[in-house]
Amino acid sequence: MARYKNFIGLGIAGNFALHLEQAGEAEDFKDVMTADEAAPKGMFPSYLPKEIVGAKKQLHTYPFSASNIKHPGDEINIQAEPEVALICELEYHVGKLHKITPTHFAAYNDCSIRVAGAQKISDKKNWGLDSKGISEDLIAIDKFEDGGNIHNYSICSFLKRDSEVHQYGENVEVSGYSYFNEKLVDWMNDQINIQEEFGPLEPIGEYIFKCDNPREAVISIGATRYTEFGEKTYLAKGDEVIVVVYNHTKVSYDEVKEDIINHSYHEKDMSVLHQIVI
Repeated sequence: MARYKNFIGLGIAGNFALHLEQAGEAEDFKDVMTADEAAPKGMFPSYLPKEIVGAKKQLHTYPFSASNIKHPGDEINIQAEPEVALICELEYHVGKLHKITPTHFAAYNDCSIRVAGAQKISDKKNWGLDSKGISEDLIAIDKFEDGGNIHNYSICSFLKRDSEVHQYGENVEVSGYSYFNEKLVDWMNDQINIQEEFGPLEPIGEYIFKCDNPREAVISIGATRYTEFGEKTYLAKGDEVIVVVYNHTKVSYDEVKEDIINHSYHEKDMSVLHQIVI
């Protein structure tokens, strides 16, 4: 999967209630002030299409895969982070980001290293090839506002281990994100332009400028909450991670679970990401 080689990869931290606490990352953001309590904590880079001065070289390693997650080592704990990714067009004015237009959405796995003391969020996000997951099933967005088709979708996730399927993340509506629709787009645009290097955060706008202002982006909009199983279970080689974004007006959650067991999906009504940990 090389379709996103010229995109910039970004993510949002803290856009779904209680996820940071579950992931043990709330302490990392204790000094980050936000406009309101529900606001995300910031943005982070997961992939830079150009190697640039000021950013870690590792961020230029292409991380996206639709089929595998490469385990970074037996002594390292990693967790899947089920979420929605937006495929976006970017427009600039006078050298700054001016407009973000989401065009498609997909199931995404912002797989993360769980380690205390990491300097930046991105240190946990891109550790090499096949460290991120994005479904090849892209769903076109008719309008990213109330009444848009994305409001008909929910997200759920599962871990298959030793032939048993476990629910990994909660089954939640995509519209349950703290910031969504125009509010999210406006926040992202402002955050990219004003975010400075501080604590776990990095100067995203500066990175984008040094990458020659890429015209497209993959933006993961925040990990959803874990089930009790997901919160306590790290990934191991041989595991299968399945993230499904599905049209809940046409397909039920029980049908999604049956689809996973039978390896047969309602393709027109889903974005499915199925990765094997290698």
